Amino acid sequence: MGEHAEEKETADQKTRRKVDWRAGSGRAAGILASVVRWVGLVFAAILVLHVVFVIGEANPDNGIVSFVRGWAEGLLLGFKDLFMPEDAKLRVLVNYGIAAIFWMVVSGILAKIIRRVGGSA
Repeated sequence: MGEHAEEKETADQKTRRKVDWRAGSGRAAGILASVVRWVGLVFAAILVLHVVFVIGEANPDNGIVSFVRGWAEGLLLGFKDLFMPEDAKLRVLVNYGIAAIFWMVVSGILAKIIRRVGGSA
């Protein structure tokens, strides 16, 4: 009877030791990739919202408008003066729009790389 109990404990210990690390890393990579994708989406949405506020001539002194403008200028990177059309609204539309597309593309590529490296293709 003592041997049988020892065999059972050994089998239980073996069961506990079996951990599928690949599945865990795949899930972690999937979560991280989703976070990266959502961050890129939020950044792009802020830029698009700024474009809407400028084209719609929103009150620049409004708290929401100034908050979005501050974030949008930080997310603009080097795209601020990429194109310089005469019309200020067109300039904002083109430059901030390109920045929004940039964030969507970069976050998509990074998410795909993270998923591949993490093993959750």
